[in-house]
Amino acid sequence: MERIDAYPFYVEPFHVDFTGRIFLGVLGNHLLNAAGNHSQKRGWGIGALNETKHTWVLSRLSIEMMEMPRQYEHCEVRTWVESVMKLFTNRNFAILSAEGKPLGYARSVWAMIDMETRKPCDLLTLYDGDILRYIVPEEENVCPIEGHGRFRFREPKLIRTIDTYYSDVDINGHINSIKYIEHILDLFPRHRFEQGGIRRFEIAYKSESYLGDRLSFYEQVISDKETDIEVRKNEGDVVCQAKVCFK
Repeated sequence: MERIDAYPFYVEPFHVDFTGRIFLGVLGNHLLNAAGNHSQKRGWGIGALNETKHTWVLSRLSIEMMEMPRQYEHCEVRTWVESVMKLFTNRNFAILSAEGKPLGYARSVWAMIDMETRKPCDLLTLYDGDILRYIVPEEENVCPIEGHGRFRFREPKLIRTIDTYYSDVDINGHINSIKYIEHILDLFPRHRFEQGGIRRFEIAYKSESYLGDRLSFYEQVISDKETDIEVRKNEGDVVCQAKVCFK
């Protein structure tokens, strides 16, 4: 079986913003769908894992775009496993035009957890280490973007607090990982997206939040084109941290 899979997608009119380019949240869903399909074909999909009370949890996601797909474009996501460690696996993505032109790349980190204890599992021994068979050799692993950075929040400023509702929750019963991306981007004014849009978006997931939790968004401006955001639930635990870089 090939280690790298390609998944085509079409940019529907209702999946683009007022600039005619795809919403980052929609693109994020295409990435996660590609990851899920890639895993499922190899016996590591959510359905099979749930039978043994295991599931995947997204820990980090970094997306860097040279060009956002536009309305009516046919594109594809290619995805593969870069490496596997004891508690985490690194998965990469390439976003390509119909002609094969690279539009952007993404890196992600995933953990496998026990659904009852919510603790991470040892990927090197789970199912006799079968996942190791799908690691892509270094010469085929083309993902020329930086790895995940570190966040250092000193005195971030509270800029918004929101409630969570039905449409925020996914099949696992907690707030959907892509919903955080959408809520974070809602913090920025229109002109930010009109003047070139997003160049890079990073997010690190720290803890889960649930229906009815109140999410508070704290801003730390790094420069006129770079802002860090920290999300806390119920004025307590940090749920996620993100970096938004505009062109």
